Amino acid sequence: MGRILLVIRLALRDLRRRRTEAALLLIAILAATTTLTLGLVLRDAASDPYESTRAATKGPDVVANVGQAADLAGLAELGKLATASGVTEHSGPYPVIAGRLEASGRTSDVQVEGRDATIAAVDQPEVTRGGWVSDGGVVLEAAFANSLDVGVGDSVTLGGRSFKVVGVAVTAAMPPYPGASCIVAAGCINGAIPDDRDLPAGLLRNPGLVWLTQADVRSLASDRSSLSYVMNLKLAAPDEAQAFVDRNGGDHGGAMPMRTWESILADATDLARDSQILLMIGAWLLGLLAVASLSVLVGGRMADQTRRVGLLKAVGGTPSLVAAVLLAQYLLVAVVAAAAGLTIGALTAPLLTESSAGLVGSADTPSLTWSTIGLVTAVALGVTVVATAVPAVRAARASTVSALADAARPPRRTGWLITLSARLPVPLLLALRVAARRPRRVVLGMVSIAITVSGIYVLVVLNAFLAIQPDAGGYDENQVETLRHVLLVWTVILLSLAAVNAIVITWATVLDNRHASALARALGATPQEMTVALAAAQVLPALVGAVLGAFPGGWALFAAINTITGGDSEKATLPVPWQLIAMVLATVLVVAALTSVPAHLGGRRPVTATL
Repeated sequence: MGRILLVIRLALRDLRRRRTEAALLLIAILAATTTLTLGLVLRDAASDPYESTRAATKGPDVVANVGQAADLAGLAELGKLATASGVTEHSGPYPVIAGRLEASGRTSDVQVEGRDATIAAVDQPEVTRGGWVSDGGVVLEAAFANSLDVGVGDSVTLGGRSFKVVGVAVTAAMPPYPGASCIVAAGCINGAIPDDRDLPAGLLRNPGLVWLTQADVRSLASDRSSLSYVMNLKLAAPDEAQAFVDRNGGDHGGAMPMRTWESILADATDLARDSQILLMIGAWLLGLLAVASLSVLVGGRMADQTRRVGLLKAVGGTPSLVAAVLLAQYLLVAVVAAAAGLTIGALTAPLLTESSAGLVGSADTPSLTWSTIGLVTAVALGVTVVATAVPAVRAARASTVSALADAARPPRRTGWLITLSARLPVPLLLALRVAARRPRRVVLGMVSIAITVSGIYVLVVLNAFLAIQPDAGGYDENQVETLRHVLLVWTVILLSLAAVNAIVITWATVLDNRHASALARALGATPQEMTVALAAAQVLPALVGAVLGAFPGGWALFAAINTITGGDSEKATLPVPWQLIAMVLATVLVVAALTSVPAHLGGRRPVTATL
């Protein structure tokens, strides 16, 4: 117990003495844990509005429909369902027809459902504005009304007849527009539709949902065969809805398709699923960046703590104790970052799950499950251990005498590099030799930039894709805005962590080369030349990393996202060559700007004090 307390006290003292490095460590791990938490809890937070809608509208557990009821066979099958084992309540069957609605100068396909003016026992849409159906009055599904910019009191045309909008309502019996279920015999298609695709006649494209009285629906029907029917069922065991569907032959391909409330929930939270995928990919990218950042930062701190390691060993500390002290300070930061990431992620998730206009309520702060807490904490600790274990063990195994001496690290003599750099200007000569002293750090910096540019590549593609969505029918404007918020979160965190990485790498290089830099200045190099050399040592790897990130890194990452999501890459517009060149040049300029300050400070350190 005393050993553990000693390790913790020494670790805390180290963190207090180096608060800037501790803050950078915290930021690096916090970025990854916050994004990971957002990805894990977003779907749960998004389900809250649907659950609220389901409670407010007496939502069904199963929705069944039959099409083209020219005879009574289809209605008879629905009637049997009402008395099937496990059914406690039902509403319907209600007549449904396919139609076209004209409003505000726009025309849209619709599914027109006939309802009673009285309250239904199951699936009674919740009126959010106006009132319920009446003769000559139409009620629009809320997300559909919002898309058309139609409100109570406006007039719309259905089947050549004018109806007055008497209300706007929400339902849990189908997902909000534009992802509505299909309950008409003509069939429906949702999402972007290629112009060259040959579609069956009468197929509804991205249909909305409206309600009329049953009498008005039947008066709009050209004949009895154009009517479909829908029934809503309440089960004694809602969690067994899929088993009920399987037992009663209600697969989508059957004569009487059925949908469970779970499948409706899945479609209603499609937006959250897409946001979740983006955030999870962002979380793993940030995790890789965090490993790179921690590896460099830990290496720099180890170099700065060499003499302290020698003192610990000189007073009797064993190599295992020294390694434990060095590891403990980073693990303490990781635990704090995990706790903060879990809190920030849970509180932020509702802001990225703006509920559709077709649902009531809003996303609440999700409750963190033990699995989420465990995974986020494990990732934080895992990233820290991967980045710090090898440097900590190497430092702990160093001899006491060499650690106390804290001598400058001897440079690696590489013949071809000396030959190449000998003819270069002094700043570039020094830059190449600075980079050659720490090849692992150069690779980490290059990988960090490549990951960042790959992420930016994907962001450019997704932003261009979202720009066409309101017109293509994949997402409405509110959904596009929500996804843009997700991309903004990803962009800000990615760029912030990349900036921290660039600064950390440069500062670690300055610390590691303080003796070599002082010696170069003693031999005639000017402070300006040293500043340019230290900055160039980061800019050159950044250029290589930016090129690799633009291609093939960005393209490969986008292809991986398509594979994971089942997306169609043909619908996306990839960056053109000039955009890739601009991306690479902008990256190099930003890295140069970020590294100039620590390089300037390092290049002007007094020579005598350093030597």
